[in-house]
Amino acid sequence: MKKLYLIRHAKSSWKNLTLEDFDRPLNKRGKKNAPFMGNLLKQLEIKPDLIIASPSYRTRITAELIALEINYDKHKIEYYENLYEASLEDIEEAIKYLEDKYETIFLVGHNPSLNQFSEKFASFKDNIPTCGIIELSFNCQNWQKISPSNCKLISFEYPKKYK
Repeated sequence: MKKLYLIRHAKSSWKNLTLEDFDRPLNKRGKKNAPFMGNLLKQLEIKPDLIIASPSYRTRITAELIALEINYDKHKIEYYENLYEASLEDIEEAIKYLEDKYETIFLVGHNPSLNQFSEKFASFKDNIPTCGIIELSFNCQNWQKISPSNCKLISFEYPKKYK
C-alpha cells in the first residue's frame, strides 16, 4: 500500500510586484497556515518517508514549515524542477519514478496540476485551496503501478475547515 499526500503551497504574497512568480514568498496567512497544517498532520501521526516539492520559494517555505512541525529533517526534502509549472504528466512522472522503499510521500506543489491529478486518480473535483492536503492511498507495492483503478481518496484537509 502506497500513501500520497498532495499538498498545495500555502497562501503567497503579491505585495512585491517586481518579483518573478517563482520567487513570491508566503503572506501572513500562509506563514500561519503551513505550521497549522503541519501540526494537524503531527496530531494525526502522519509522517512521510520522503517529501518532494517544487523549488519555488513559496513551496520550499511551505514544505519546510510543515517539516518542522512533524520533525522531518528539512535538509532531506527533495526539490524537483519539473514540479514548478507542472503538467499532469509531470506530476505522474515524478511519482511513478520514486523508489519503492518509500511508502508515504508528501508532494508539495501547485495548482492546476494537483487538482488535475486528484481528479484523474480519485475523481476529486473540488479545488484544492492553498495549504490544502489530499490524502490518497494506492493498493499496490510499486509507485510505477499507481492508477485510478487502485487509488482511493482517504481525506481532504484545509485550513478553513478548522476556522
